[in-house]
Amino acid sequence: MARATLAFATAAAVALSIVGAALSRANTPTLAGTVGPGFSISLKKSGTLVKALKAGTYKFVINDKSNFHGYSLDEPHGFAKDFTKITFVGKKTFMVRLKTGKYKYYCPNHESTMFAHFTVK
Repeated sequence: MARATLAFATAAAVALSIVGAALSRANTPTLAGTVGPGFSISLKKSGTLVKALKAGTYKFVINDKSNFHGYSLDEPHGFAKDFTKITFVGKKTFMVRLKTGKYKYYCPNHESTMFAHFTVK
């Protein structure tokens, strides 16, 4: 009887942790980044350009529409993330934890003209 109770408790704990992980991902805000096909780059949340965000974890969905652009993110404290490379065309998804500070997203091939900033508070 004790083994059956222990097995049930273990199975219930595993099930609850799986449900908890699924719910936390479902509540993660999504940011949509787009680069190309022309000389444009953007980052939007619910269709609005991102200017400021709260610190936390975000799902970045990057849509790269050109083989001569890329999508990169520079974070404070020296962190840099290349979401897509210059020759890639397509969609990629990343989970990123944003900390307080000023961020820059840009095309590494055209950084002087294709960039924007946002702040995390």
